[in-house]
Amino acid sequence: MAELVNQIVLITGCSSGIGYVTAKELSRRGHRVICSARKPEDVSRLRAEGFECLCLDLADSASIRAAVDALHELTGGKLDAVFHNGAYGQPGAVEDLSRDALRRQFETNVFGWHELTNLLLPAMRRQGHGRIVYNSSILGFVAMKYRGAYNASKFALEGLVDTLRLELRGSGVHVSLVEPGPIVSRFRENAMRMYLQNIDPERSVHRETYRAMEARLQKPGPAAPFTLPAEAVAKKVAHAIESRHPRIRYPVTFPTYLFGVLKRLLPAAWLDKILASVE
Repeated sequence: MAELVNQIVLITGCSSGIGYVTAKELSRRGHRVICSARKPEDVSRLRAEGFECLCLDLADSASIRAAVDALHELTGGKLDAVFHNGAYGQPGAVEDLSRDALRRQFETNVFGWHELTNLLLPAMRRQGHGRIVYNSSILGFVAMKYRGAYNASKFALEGLVDTLRLELRGSGVHVSLVEPGPIVSRFRENAMRMYLQNIDPERSVHRETYRAMEARLQKPGPAAPFTLPAEAVAKKVAHAIESRHPRIRYPVTFPTYLFGVLKRLLPAAWLDKILASVE
């Protein structure tokens, strides 16, 4: 059956990495891509490259509403697909996370995506079709140490999205989750910034571990084995948007496939031992 082409697609978090590469890939495939970024300078740069681009801060409801209004003005109220990508990771031990740091993680990674989806759904329902693609993570179904805020946001996202998918059955709107493992991006750079902003390692019982974590976050090159370029995610997003029969989940990278299998087969205590060894 023929694939869907020439669609209008909104992508969040296009300043670099997965969002930027996906925007280029979908444009190459003939889709009309509307980018978004939080910083005005990134919006200006993307526009200079020829993209239509909106300013959108997922932690700010007023910014989300303004961006949706601008989007509808650009497209005449039409939208075929959205790829939720704009997010960040807050490192730190759970006992060192303040309530505010955890709340900010959820504001961007969960609440912002949820609010944006709810504002876009009426147009998709009127059309009788649409694609909503969420960039989740391997950490949306297994937890790893010192990533508690990010783990929690992705676990919450997966539960919310699984429920939305059930509630949209028969509407013509399809919902998919992309679950990458390690991908080349600015994720570590952004995580290091949030670590310095919200964690005080010298007052923590985890300070020795934090020193090793700081070195890992600042290490040039791939941080983990089996790291893939962002193009690996872009290809999965393209399938979710173009296929007549999009998948519910799209694993990306060997670790995601591996831990998906281990989670189904191993007792929880055995899986804990393996996860505890991952740095």
